[in-house]
Amino acid sequence: MLKDFKAFIMRGNVLDLAVAVIIGAAFNKIVTSLTDDVLMPIIGKLCGGLDFSGYFLRLGPVPADYSGSLVDYAALKKAGVPLLGYGAFVTQIVNFVIVAFIIFLLVRGVNKALSFHAQEQAKTPAAPAPDSAEVVLLREIRDSLRQRG
Repeated sequence: MLKDFKAFIMRGNVLDLAVAVIIGAAFNKIVTSLTDDVLMPIIGKLCGGLDFSGYFLRLGPVPADYSGSLVDYAALKKAGVPLLGYGAFVTQIVNFVIVAFIIFLLVRGVNKALSFHAQEQAKTPAAPAPDSAEVVLLREIRDSLRQRG
């Protein structure tokens, strides 16, 4: 069983998948930063200076010992107040759209490259098929008869 597991792990597809997961995790951090640090402030500015990540609805009471701001999403969440953070949800939707669009562009580019490669392959004439053994033998017989006569 250990031998089979080692063979499974060492297959190219599994290693490629592991690399893809690691690169995907790093890419996710880039997209999160792009969304949180670049796009959402611009969208918030266009919508009147609002910060989407702070949009929430309080669903339960605030603990009596809580002394922070009642409009600070992170502090209320840390204090254990039940919240519906729809601003954070909007941010995640923007993250998803960015990632989906980048994957779309990547797949589209690969498909175009494959299509171009297939068109180039179709343009080059195919090499003629090699002659069968019978045809070669008949040619040798023909050439031999020509040499005699």
